[in-house]
Amino acid sequence: MEVPNSAPPVAASVDWPSDWLRATLGFLCLRALSAGPSYGYAIINELESHGFGTIKGGTLYPLLTRYETAGLVTTEWRAGDGGPGRKYFALTETGRAEFTRLSADWLRFTDATTRYLDRPTMEGPA
Repeated sequence: MEVPNSAPPVAASVDWPSDWLRATLGFLCLRALSAGPSYGYAIINELESHGFGTIKGGTLYPLLTRYETAGLVTTEWRAGDGGPGRKYFALTETGRAEFTRLSADWLRFTDATTRYLDRPTMEGPA
């Protein structure tokens, strides 16, 4: 008998189209930070473990810097356990509101996309 696994599927080897990741990475980072403060490498691991492939630090950190400038996140340096310190990012109230807004927009968008893709196609000229 197979025991169901409640952990999310891991699909780190998926190569999503880069324009899909560019379009969603900011939203996905806000989601990762909605659970509480985190640092870049942990965000990258979080996204990878949920099937988004490997995100490069050179892509993530400029995004987080833009979010800090926009007031969506705050930063705090914390001492490392036997290693260098880490820069932690946390959502501000504005960042939480933006994540809530984007979540609702994303659900409407994916619903419309799914309905469009599920429609029967017509054969022949339009």
